[in-house]
Amino acid sequence: MPYQWKDNTDGAQELRLWAHNSLPPRGAMGVVLALFVFGLIPLFAVLGSVLLWGLLPFMLVTVLGLWLAFEMNYKSRDVTEILTLSDTQAHLVHHSPRKGDLEWSCNRYWTRPEMHAHGGPVPNYITLTGEGRQVEIGSFLSEEERVALYEDLVQKLRAPAA
Repeated sequence: MPYQWKDNTDGAQELRLWAHNSLPPRGAMGVVLALFVFGLIPLFAVLGSVLLWGLLPFMLVTVLGLWLAFEMNYKSRDVTEILTLSDTQAHLVHHSPRKGDLEWSCNRYWTRPEMHAHGGPVPNYITLTGEGRQVEIGSFLSEEERVALYEDLVQKLRAPAA
């Protein structure tokens, strides 16, 4: 699961969520290298001819395009959310590389998790409601992970503050 609960030393509970990357950066570089190597194989047939210089730029643009696509994907997936539940407060920080940090705080007693099975941007969309605002949490998780997260949030918010 790309989320984890942790108890802090001050008695607060912290939920850390992150986007799942199925292909680690090392694997992505392996794919780019394999494309480059396998792209060179047909070019051996035209080695020493003018045709090589016509085909080589297209192969290099393809490799560069794949590498840039992986880089953009990793930057956009660098999303984290931290929900801190103290005795009296619920504090959510959403870190996105494009938008920066977005923060939300509410009295823990009035914080209410809601799951929208339909009608949200993703199935089983989870929001936290409190102090007149509704904020999303975990929209980058898979459908099954959002269901499990919702059950955890209901359980943790119902539990009496320590």
